[in-house]
Amino acid sequence: MIRKATLQDIGQLSELFDQYRIFYHKDSDLPAAGQFLTERIENRDSEIFVAESEGKLVGFVQLYPLFSSTRMKRYWLLNDLFVQKSDRGKGFSKELIEKAKDMAKLTDACGILLETGKSNDIGNKLYPSYGFEMYDEVNFYEWTNN
Repeated sequence: MIRKATLQDIGQLSELFDQYRIFYHKDSDLPAAGQFLTERIENRDSEIFVAESEGKLVGFVQLYPLFSSTRMKRYWLLNDLFVQKSDRGKGFSKELIEKAKDMAKLTDACGILLETGKSNDIGNKLYPSYGFEMYDEVNFYEWTNN
């Protein structure tokens, strides 16, 4: 079952989010994960949907609002998608992606953007299989303030 995350989900959602961050080579920090997700939900900074199976959370997708000036419409940034290892291959990623696409349609967004690591073999096979296309018309640059 896919549904919108609530503050009551923070405990389990924080554990999944922490696992997601570890996957991307970040240090585990469960308290900070909980605080970060609490702030996103309370401030309505993002949309978080969770996959639930047999009363426990097994995955999530988090989207942030962006805007396209040239299209004069909302865009969604699919920043996080994660399904715990023991529940992969059961269709949860597909359901989470479809929920994200449904939300984009409901909000009249022009699309969903995402990025994933070049070494993320699973993601690099998953996203094109659900209609996402590699965008090679522009160069993406990043400036960080670490």
